[in-house]
Amino acid sequence: MTACAIEPSADADDEPRTPPATCAITADGTYAARLARKDGCWFPERWTLAGPAPYAVPLPGNQPEESGTEVQPLADGRVLIHRRAAGRHVFSLLYPTGPGTGELPLGAVECPDESTRLRLLPPAPDGERAFALAVGRRSTALWQVAGGAFGPEQLADVPGRCSGGVWLDRSGRMLALDREVAGRTKAVVVDLERGGEVSPLLQIAAGSDDRLLLADPDSGLLLIASDAPSPGEPRLGWGVLGSTLPVRFPESLRLPGRALTPFAIQPGQVLLPENCAVALRVDGPFGSWLGVWRPADRRLHELPPPAGWLAGTGLWTPDGVLRLPYVTEDEPCGVARVTVPERTAMGQATTEQAATEQAARERAAAERPAAERAAMERAEQARPERCASGPSESPGPADSSRVPPATEVAPAATDVAPAVTEASQPEGPVAPCRPVPLQQAPLARLVTN
Repeated sequence: MTACAIEPSADADDEPRTPPATCAITADGTYAARLARKDGCWFPERWTLAGPAPYAVPLPGNQPEESGTEVQPLADGRVLIHRRAAGRHVFSLLYPTGPGTGELPLGAVECPDESTRLRLLPPAPDGERAFALAVGRRSTALWQVAGGAFGPEQLADVPGRCSGGVWLDRSGRMLALDREVAGRTKAVVVDLERGGEVSPLLQIAAGSDDRLLLADPDSGLLLIASDAPSPGEPRLGWGVLGSTLPVRFPESLRLPGRALTPFAIQPGQVLLPENCAVALRVDGPFGSWLGVWRPADRRLHELPPPAGWLAGTGLWTPDGVLRLPYVTEDEPCGVARVTVPERTAMGQATTEQAATEQAARERAAAERPAAERAAMERAEQARPERCASGPSESPGPADSSRVPPATEVAPAATDVAPAVTEASQPEGPVAPCRPVPLQQAPLARLVTN
């Protein structure tokens, strides 16, 4: 899982809530890349994480790099570098060649508007391609900058200003972005195999800002930031792709005076989202440290990170060991292994209770009269048509003043049921809403039982 700081908005003058991650890791955890500094000069550095011990390979060019240069590793060991030069964004692939560095130019992207910001997205799941977002005044261009046949290629132009960037599947087809339109931010999904088709992904309330921070394709666990439960105050919540349960906002992830940024989810927990361990970067007045949380535990474990930790960077092994890269004067390339506390008894009971409640709901649905089930199916089939023509006039969970109270509230948690409308869509033709393949956007159809 790649570490990536999530920007709160795409405004040119805005600053991220937390400093960006200083290292990028391939989705399979084989390689990492960062911009290192020595004797006052910046240069790319590739880390090999597979094998008994990690090691670093410097990839210096003919001249020092600028501090804003971006680097990203690919699965074959080459490193993509993004430089800015005279209003152009230049991309190349770097690779070691004995004592020197080889460089394969890929091409450039020109942004005539000086206010346009272009940045790399998190590494693609397949490790063979790389993508970037160019955020303009009224729209956002999605570019494939590596892995194509003819250099950088524009794949889509998304109306609105987009930030974030979360991959929803293992193939690198479905990309979630946080799109700002008319002053509100909602998560949308871009289908790269359908010409960059954009579909709504998440809307908790009509007047809320709802962002997707992190997702795990194995378990379906989602980490969400939204101000729906407390207007004006973004809070961390979690949901599950394909679940009918509402998004939950646990009090354990609400720390006054501290910023929480999730950066890695434990993989391999198929159909067990409550068991997934989540690693978070905690930023406070005295620096940054590590947080570990599981939905089933309902508590945040705050742990001291290793000295020299590249804050906001790390990845989980399927068996629950957190690997954190660090750099010190004595260890220029190190990876610390952190074993997190086991699930608590409360977490075990919570998981069993959730399973019991889910089974009860399924039995109740099966016992409904056939006529009622048919009516519900017809209503579900008609939902995309209403979505395409605009929001319904009847009050519902999309109304921020009518957020439904939680019906199954865990202790110290807030549940809010999300809904999707096109109230914040830009003017112009609207593509009919449709179910996203691979069940990657069921939050668009959630109904609170």
